[in-house]
Amino acid sequence: MKKFNVAIVGARGAVGKKVMELLVERNFPINKLKLLGSEEGSGIQIKFKDEDLITEQAGKGAFKGIDIAFFCVNKEISEKLAPIAIDEGCIVIDNSSCFRMNKEVPLIIPEINPHDIDFHKGIIANPNCSTIQMLVALKPIHDSYNIKRIVVSTYQSVSGSGKKAIDELNDQVKDYIAGNDISNSIYPYQISFNALPHIDDFIENGYTKEEMKMVNETKKILDKNIEVSATAVRIPVIKGHCESINIQTKKKIDPESVKELLSKFKGIKVLDDPLNNLYPIPITAEETDYVYVGRIRKDFTIKNGLNIWVVSDNLRKGAALNAIQIAELLIDRILKY
Repeated sequence: MKKFNVAIVGARGAVGKKVMELLVERNFPINKLKLLGSEEGSGIQIKFKDEDLITEQAGKGAFKGIDIAFFCVNKEISEKLAPIAIDEGCIVIDNSSCFRMNKEVPLIIPEINPHDIDFHKGIIANPNCSTIQMLVALKPIHDSYNIKRIVVSTYQSVSGSGKKAIDELNDQVKDYIAGNDISNSIYPYQISFNALPHIDDFIENGYTKEEMKMVNETKKILDKNIEVSATAVRIPVIKGHCESINIQTKKKIDPESVKELLSKFKGIKVLDDPLNNLYPIPITAEETDYVYVGRIRKDFTIKNGLNIWVVSDNLRKGAALNAIQIAELLIDRILKY
């Protein structure tokens, strides 16, 4: 099998570390791995398989000879470095929001729109974590019943904000137990024992950028005609995003048929026996690759309405795993020869 030179930009962050871990776990065909980051983060030793790799500064010249680069950084850094990587012959798989709505950039969930990857021009965007798990769950339903409207409320873990947010939650819990004052810097209020209906910045229409990502990305990936209304909430959970999703379809729909449909779809596990307390929770999803679906039930208030509950590990399928699956798809469809 052909092997590839791979780079990870932001290898020391939560998503970058998970990408590196999954490259090993999935036996990705790597010839050489290069770890890139800021000037301050250069010269740090990180173990990969049996090697001790040294982080290097990302910039001009860093991408020469690299086939695929996973960008696990914010949109400002992606916007600056992606053109450099492309000029040096590298294909970028970007985890930030920088290029997602660019008409020239495919936005890929391999289970849903793999064919879009054929039209890439050097950059392939990884969708928002909440969008990924929602659309994996909704794809088979849409194919069979034609979804016309989605109302989704998310309950998102702090790992979606990175390592500093995880540390802040842990510190707040310790301070609470010790009876100390609780401080916050990552979020506008304490996150421990709390829930914040505020992820990313608010915009003029009253929604947050996170909520509008779900709206716009759904239209780009699944169907431009679907109407979407989203509310995104941060909760004090380390890993695993949860979503309460209400849909309305054009065709008549029933829960039992949906359960059977979902159970046959790649990447989904149905956990739906509420009378025996079987339903998806973040602890179940942690460190697994599945999108879990449960609480599948009819919405009696509207015609052709259905409610489902969806949970997934946001650092895996919501970020690192989907990015690697994009790379595997890229190799299979374009680069294998």
